[in-house]
Amino acid sequence: MSWFRNVLGSGEPGVQPTGADTIARLCDRVQSSTLLDDRRDAVRALKSLSKKFRVEVGTQALDILINVLQTDRSDCEIMGYALDTIFNIIAAHLEPEEEVEEESPAEQEARMKQEVQLSEQFIDIFLKRSENVSLVLGLLEEYEFKVRWPAIKTMTALSTMRASQVQQLILVSPQGVSKLMDLLSDTREVVRNDGLLLLTQLTKGNANIQKIVAFENAFDRLLEIIAEEGASDGGIVVEDCLLLLLNLLKKNSSNQTFFKEGSFIQRLAPFFDLKTSGGSSPDGSWSAQKVNNVNLMLQVVRTLVSPSNPQQATSVCQKVIHQCGLLKQLCGILMASGVPADILTETINTVSEVIRGSKLNQEFFAAVNAPSNPPRPAIVVLLMSMVNEKQPYVLRCAVLYCFECFLYKNEIGQEQIIATLLPATADVQTVTAGQLLCGGLFSQDSLANWFAAVALAHALKDNTTQKEQLLRVQLATGLGNPPVSLLQQCTNILAQPTAKVQTRVGLLILLCNWLSNCQLAVSHFLTNPSNIPFLTAQVAEHADEHESLVQGLCAFLLGISIIDNDNANSSFTKESLRQLIAKRVGEESFIEKLEGVSKHELYTQAAQKPQLRFSSPDAMLFDYEFTSLYKHLESQIVKAIQESDDIESKKTVEDHDNIVTQYKDIIREQDNQLSETKKKYEDMKVEFSKQESQLSEQSSQIQQLKDQYALLKAQHGVNNTGQDLQNSTDLHDSGSEEISRLQAEVDDLRQQLADKDSAVEKLKNDLTVAEAKAVLNTDGTEEGNGEVSAVQTRLEEQQQEIQELKRTLAEQRDEVTKEKQRADDLSSQLEEKNNIPIPDNSALIAEKAAMSTKISDLESKLSHSESEISQLQSENQRLQSEKQDLESRLSSQGDGAADVSQLNEELQKLKLENERLSSEGQTAKEDVAQIRQEQEDLLVLLTDTDEKKDKYKEKLKELGQPTSDDEDGEEAEEEEEEEEDGDED
Repeated sequence: MSWFRNVLGSGEPGVQPTGADTIARLCDRVQSSTLLDDRRDAVRALKSLSKKFRVEVGTQALDILINVLQTDRSDCEIMGYALDTIFNIIAAHLEPEEEVEEESPAEQEARMKQEVQLSEQFIDIFLKRSENVSLVLGLLEEYEFKVRWPAIKTMTALSTMRASQVQQLILVSPQGVSKLMDLLSDTREVVRNDGLLLLTQLTKGNANIQKIVAFENAFDRLLEIIAEEGASDGGIVVEDCLLLLLNLLKKNSSNQTFFKEGSFIQRLAPFFDLKTSGGSSPDGSWSAQKVNNVNLMLQVVRTLVSPSNPQQATSVCQKVIHQCGLLKQLCGILMASGVPADILTETINTVSEVIRGSKLNQEFFAAVNAPSNPPRPAIVVLLMSMVNEKQPYVLRCAVLYCFECFLYKNEIGQEQIIATLLPATADVQTVTAGQLLCGGLFSQDSLANWFAAVALAHALKDNTTQKEQLLRVQLATGLGNPPVSLLQQCTNILAQPTAKVQTRVGLLILLCNWLSNCQLAVSHFLTNPSNIPFLTAQVAEHADEHESLVQGLCAFLLGISIIDNDNANSSFTKESLRQLIAKRVGEESFIEKLEGVSKHELYTQAAQKPQLRFSSPDAMLFDYEFTSLYKHLESQIVKAIQESDDIESKKTVEDHDNIVTQYKDIIREQDNQLSETKKKYEDMKVEFSKQESQLSEQSSQIQQLKDQYALLKAQHGVNNTGQDLQNSTDLHDSGSEEISRLQAEVDDLRQQLADKDSAVEKLKNDLTVAEAKAVLNTDGTEEGNGEVSAVQTRLEEQQQEIQELKRTLAEQRDEVTKEKQRADDLSSQLEEKNNIPIPDNSALIAEKAAMSTKISDLESKLSHSESEISQLQSENQRLQSEKQDLESRLSSQGDGAADVSQLNEELQKLKLENERLSSEGQTAKEDVAQIRQEQEDLLVLLTDTDEKKDKYKEKLKELGQPTSDDEDGEEAEEEEEEEEDGDED
């Protein structure tokens, strides 16, 4: 107390201050003192009082201590005192105090409960402000031991009581996880080890923190620590590292993939090298710490190949484990001597999951032999342990799990096991798997019966071939007795009243797997006439809870006999079995028995995981794979049982459905007809509207025609109108005759042009011949003169023909002028009659105007032809003048060679001129052809005009107008006048 007096000052003599008063003075000194030493001494005093006066210090000094962490960060000593004090406040002190005498269990439990409640209250106060956690995380960066270590302990206490809340605050804190990972690199073992505990606490159940820690290189650092600490022979630190590894890998596929891709699996192999291990005691036993370490490392390996992981990731890890030799080391531990039962059990489970579904690993495991004399397969050694009732229960369960994993999706393994049971391959001198299974199946140990039955069921799973092969197995029941099949022996044991429930359940599981999806096995089962009555009797009885499971499985076996029945046995066909169930059991009772199995607690527990996990041997009744089969077939069996009852109801329903379908078809057909009728009505309505509008338009047109004809009658009279029509018709006929005559003349003109072309072509040939003679005969001047004379004669004849053609064209021009005059007269006459309201007259006027236009075009074409002829005449005159010049040159020149040369040049010029004339003649020929085509078009137009005229007359006649009578009268008068004219002629 003298030290407290020095700190707090002297008080009144003889008065002892209470703890609360002392704490209040210390808190006041921490707040009010300006000297750092005084504050440090006060905080140290609070630390010393925090355990004994925990409540007082927590209620008065917690906020003050947090303030010290914020304001006095420069002094490591006061920071360490403050953190220690906070830790003492929020941590639950479960150990008894020294002054307290021995407590009774009830008192100790009450005190522990009170401590935990008090810690939770103070932690809730501390976590109300999220920055408090960030403050402590920031202090983890301080390297000073006095600060870092108390900060670690404080964070551990917070995460122990309020893990999820602290995890969320760390995730939102900048670099919060990185600060925690730095603790693993601390060279001080105390700090590093407490950092491991803190990370282990924070990574529980939080995948985000697990991923961040893993990607902060945690795997590499943890494996380094394990190797430094001695691997499996290490101490508690190795165990802490393995616990953290389990937290990071369990149910975290991302971290498992990172662990595999980072080649960390290969670094696990040295851990299981027990040959160099030195952690065993002199007598060969393992230390408790080594057992814990190896057990945890096996769990790490199982985490990587767990059946609950994605299949692809599991397969890759299984392959890597085999390649790096880890599977070989595990099998070595499996076959080694002196291995503790716990480690052996966990190793069997680990090897089971490493080989499950992996053909490569299954083949490797099948080749493993035990170090015995003679060597035996590892699978045989394990089966010997399974059927031995003296072995630990968990070990036997592990062996069954290993056997199941060995046969999982392994048809070759199934064939090898069944082959050891067949008579052709059975070897009585060596112990085989088949012998062990049969021995366990018929032993006095009910658990061995169940293990052997389930193991044999896995050898038949989804393999019809092996199910049929197993029917060949014959068993000798005794001397002098005939052998019985394995199937019959199983049913015989099942029918024994002394058989235990566990044995009966195991045999029923075997029979259900054997008969499912195998009609041949069902036929063999139905061959024994006592099997079906026994099953129906079992299902029909009333029994207790465990017997009800047997009844449900009997019902399940009976249902398999129905759905996989090929009706080969006339006594037990599908229909007869249904009727038997309906009479002896009742369908509702049968289905109730089936549903009772799937609702049982043990069934639900077995359906969760492939590995068998039952608290006691008595609870070992169901297997994971059997529950899968039961789920798959239960609904099919119920459907098959209810099928007979549903036949009549189905017929009634089908008849009703057929009637309804017929009515629906009729209604649908009527609806279609109604829709089509409506559509037709709408179309007719639209068409009626169109016809009505057309009728109204025609009525208005007829009324206009009536008015026009009335006006015509008033002005000119019917006779004049008829005369005009006759004149128009005559003009049209005369125009047609004139056009025909013009066409004939144009044809004659075309023939003349063709003759002219032939003459020009002949002249060209003559000139060519003359040119050739002039070249060959240089001295033939006289002959050249003769040729020139011939050319002159030809040119004169050409000139005469051109004159005749000119005269012909002049005559044609006169005729065209006359035709044009007549067309103009016709046009004027039509214009005078332009007011007559007859549709065919107006059309005739338009056609006559078109004819006049065509005639004008013909005149222009003929004028063009005349100009072409004039050009030909001028060219002819020029050729004549050139001929005269040639004659004068020939007479004046005496040199024959020069004359011939000049003559050749002149002949060449004549050739060119003749070619040009030929091309111009071709152009004129094309023009005449075009004129002819236009005349033909004009005839077509006139023909169309006649047709339109007749059409309009017929239309007026069809309309029944009085004007049609007038038209008929006019036509009659015209016919009479034509007849009179004919008579006069």
